[in-house]
Amino acid sequence: MPFAPFDWINDEARRRAAAGLVRTLRPRPAGPELLDLASNDYLGLTRHPEVTGSAAAAAHSWGAGATGSRLVTGSTELHAELEHELARFCGFEAALVLSSGYAANLAALTALSAQGSLIVSDAGNHASIVDGCRLSRAETAVVPHADPEAVGKVLRAHGGRALAVTDSVFSVDGDAAPLPALAEMCRAEGAALLVDDAHGLGVLGEGGRGALAAAGLAGGEGIVATLTLSKSLGSQGGAVLGPARVIDHLVNTARTFIFDTGLAPAAAGGALGALRLLRREPQRADRAREVALTLYERLTSAGLTAVRPDAAVVSVRAPSAEAAVRWAADCRAAGIAVGCFRPPSVPDGISRLRLTARADLTREQVAAAVDAVVRTAPGTKTAPVS
Repeated sequence: MPFAPFDWINDEARRRAAAGLVRTLRPRPAGPELLDLASNDYLGLTRHPEVTGSAAAAAHSWGAGATGSRLVTGSTELHAELEHELARFCGFEAALVLSSGYAANLAALTALSAQGSLIVSDAGNHASIVDGCRLSRAETAVVPHADPEAVGKVLRAHGGRALAVTDSVFSVDGDAAPLPALAEMCRAEGAALLVDDAHGLGVLGEGGRGALAAAGLAGGEGIVATLTLSKSLGSQGGAVLGPARVIDHLVNTARTFIFDTGLAPAAAGGALGALRLLRREPQRADRAREVALTLYERLTSAGLTAVRPDAAVVSVRAPSAEAAVRWAADCRAAGIAVGCFRPPSVPDGISRLRLTARADLTREQVAAAVDAVVRTAPGTKTAPVS
């Protein structure tokens, strides 16, 4: 019998299909085919003419790609400008831009820990944090979700070099981490605190300066933030923010920075354009939170189970993975794009629809979205909601 090294993939595919967990790519057209409540474009900036104009201008000036790693030819004056303005906006001493938020988390976690040190990670943290912990070679303790006392207990038992890491806003349920209490635990035990502010930047804090600014923690000596340029800033890429000596350390040691091609100039230009627009229009952050709260109140009033949002993510529970997939498909048929989260993406095994609020949604669009979600809910024949 001939050797077939990938036959095991067929068995894996059958198991996924039986569990209702098959993922498929669905290329979207350039135009607005559906009302979008699935993307992370919280401020509605990805198609804003000022943002796309900044991206186009950067491509014309600097070329389509960065041409190399940041330490060779991939650092432009545009990258330095973006880093300076990001740090100033978010309240940190320095910033370092990478090719993605995923790469930023891997960079921070691997460069700020080592074999023999400890990382304390929230059970609800994003996959990029989980992978960064695995690659760090540090001992990793996973603690119950949003439990500062559990973090403190593990830190006290370790007694050495340590780093606690958490999302600021968790991407599945949209709830916020108890950052002040976590920071106090870390301060008491001499540990650093790393916060992934991907879902907080542009939504939380004064003018959208992020969850750490909202908590009064931005710029603290023991505080480091990671973030993405692909959500509220409507572009692509990621960044690490913190004390200048931390950023210098990452430049010299973080492999996902040193050995990766620099962020494309168009992405850097688009993010910079979005950041400047947000500074001029800080009300966009308030509007994103307002839309999220409206979605939550109307969905729960209609009898659905949802988590009260702390930022712009609204999570609505589904009875099963299969039901969640059908529900999302029915929403699409009704003209609304929503996210569908299933195991293994959700750590608690509960499938959900995830709706993301956008600052540019009108009242009529919010009403249409709520109506579609309620009308297509599994096992219900609820009257349309206006």
